[in-house]
Amino acid sequence: MIVKILPPSTTFKGVRYNTNKVDKDKGELMKVANFGALQALQNVRPKDYVNYLEAQSAASIRTKYPQIHAVISCKGRSHSREELTAIAEEWLKGMGYGEQPYLLVFHKDTANNHVHIVSTRVGRDGKKINDSFEKIRAYEVLNRIVGVDEKQQTDKDIEKALDYSFSTRAQFMMVLEAQGYSLKLSDGEYQISRYGKRQGAISLEQMDAKIGTFSKDIDRLAQLRAVFAKYRGQYDPAVVHAPAPLPGNRLSAPSGYTSAMAQMLLDKFGVQIIFHGKDGKPPYGYTIIDHSRKMVYKAKDLMPLAEFITPSENTPEISAKANITKPTVKELVSRPEETFTESGYVQSPKDDLAEPTEKERKSLSEETITVTDYVHGTTTQWIPNIQIDISDDIDDEAIHGRNRRRKRKSRTNTR
Repeated sequence: MIVKILPPSTTFKGVRYNTNKVDKDKGELMKVANFGALQALQNVRPKDYVNYLEAQSAASIRTKYPQIHAVISCKGRSHSREELTAIAEEWLKGMGYGEQPYLLVFHKDTANNHVHIVSTRVGRDGKKINDSFEKIRAYEVLNRIVGVDEKQQTDKDIEKALDYSFSTRAQFMMVLEAQGYSLKLSDGEYQISRYGKRQGAISLEQMDAKIGTFSKDIDRLAQLRAVFAKYRGQYDPAVVHAPAPLPGNRLSAPSGYTSAMAQMLLDKFGVQIIFHGKDGKPPYGYTIIDHSRKMVYKAKDLMPLAEFITPSENTPEISAKANITKPTVKELVSRPEETFTESGYVQSPKDDLAEPTEKERKSLSEETITVTDYVHGTTTQWIPNIQIDISDDIDDEAIHGRNRRRKRKSRTNTR
């Protein structure tokens, strides 16, 4: 189960966003609390809730972003709307919002049940509700409610990760990062963090001892090559950026790489492909995590990157399953041996057999946790579709870019 506090807003757009869901029969208003006499009226309009929240928020002129809009989501249908509502109520109390006016709206239009919470950060006394270490406390409160012992869970996940066979430290780190952890080397051990705080550690000696026992499963690799050859005509292996969907059929900034082939391998065979790249550029390598056999392989053990992402002549232009459009050839690889730089020059590719450095790898944060389940030797990724954008933000480059030029400040993007 995850909790996400959405971007701040100067207004209470979260009310309209959620009531629109209700109007379209994609959501259900589960609870309205602490709105005083407003709750005794019939046919209350969304604007009435907004006016009430704005009136209470006006008591603090120093609070620029009075709205708090959060989401609590479970995996699939593991929790009912009533259960999620009860959890949300307890979460509000734990975060200091139990006496605040708030709305709870259950959403049923995604694969994962989730409930939205909208309230104000300003109390009736005109003081702002404490938001220190808010994101960390959000998980502490939620885990306490659902009975998750963070330390105990981390120890179990470390033990599971050590059951895998891997040949480098980076590969072990990727197994844990795929579950939402981040790792940092310090004083001869890897500090393991999640929910914004340290949860455990593993010594280099223990990790290196496991590395020393690594042995490739040649038969399994041959089997995976045969699987790739069999399905490459049905699932496009071309790598594309994987942006998250936003309202209005817009897409967020790219958050990673994927392909129809990679998704099929994960869904059907429990084989996770992690592409390595940075700054929105084409990937320069990949790693294979075979969850069904608990093995981690380098790209060179299976096949070179250029071969792995080259589409078959029979693959479709767009994969409906991946829900992503196929990129241009220049965005990926111009030729198997060469790639284009931003300036247009051709350069030799990085060794796609190499793994990313610790600096190059982007660990999954608590904001976009990927939960990996180990059930009967297979794996499924759960990425809640709750990355919505209803804040008052403006495009940084489109608006602020020209302002930087006026002030003779360097731009963040000069292309």
